[in-house]
Amino acid sequence: MPVLETTNLCIRFGGLTAVSDFNICLEDGELVGLIGPNGAGKTTVFNLLTGVYEPTEGAISFCNEALCSAGKALQPYRITMKGMARTFQNIRLFKELSVIDNVKIAYHQNVKYGLLPAFLHAGPYAAEEKEIEKKAIDFLEIFNLHGKKDEQAKNLPYGEQRRLEIARALATNPKLLLLDEPAAGMNPQETSQLMELIRFIRDKFKLTILLIEHDMALVMGVCERIYVLDYGKIIAHGSPAEIRCDPKVIEAYLGEAV
Repeated sequence: MPVLETTNLCIRFGGLTAVSDFNICLEDGELVGLIGPNGAGKTTVFNLLTGVYEPTEGAISFCNEALCSAGKALQPYRITMKGMARTFQNIRLFKELSVIDNVKIAYHQNVKYGLLPAFLHAGPYAAEEKEIEKKAIDFLEIFNLHGKKDEQAKNLPYGEQRRLEIARALATNPKLLLLDEPAAGMNPQETSQLMELIRFIRDKFKLTILLIEHDMALVMGVCERIYVLDYGKIIAHGSPAEIRCDPKVIEAYLGEAV
């Protein structure tokens, strides 16, 4: 059973077709890349998958459950609750909150205490908040951020903000993680460390990962399969070795074999 499957996905904004006949299938545990030139429609695809946009045509199935069809889509928070999480091309942390609070927020979709215990700090509130604190610290240790748990998120270096955003997404306990240009703005050393981190979290958390990225060294080094998007359509699909030598991909995006 595929974790994610799209069928003839399409979205139009007025007279502009941003994504057309987008068909993708991800199996459990895969690490798959989605690449293409700027403006090809990659982030639009992520917005369709996560309910930010409603498709004009087509359908999305997640773990054998329909998420959306033409003109209808679940709200993003409901899609997150079903097990799909994402990061963003432009980092979207709660910058004024502490590092640990950014992670703790991801757990609160599953809290069992109600409004009154939360207001009074009574009943199950204390025990559940203590457990959330422990889980958040465990995540920060994995991402080597536990020493900065009380700092404001905005004060972290850029690479650490990227790691925090991934940690927050993982704290929602997803089955599928969507990473939108996680290496953007990173130096070569940070990118190399990110490559190892992506492999590690896929294996440790038994995730399926779909990755948008312009850094071809990272994509070719970490992804098992790659889809190539150009003008909103998939023009190629295959292993990194196949994509690297595909004439259509070279002409549209890579420029030369890499």
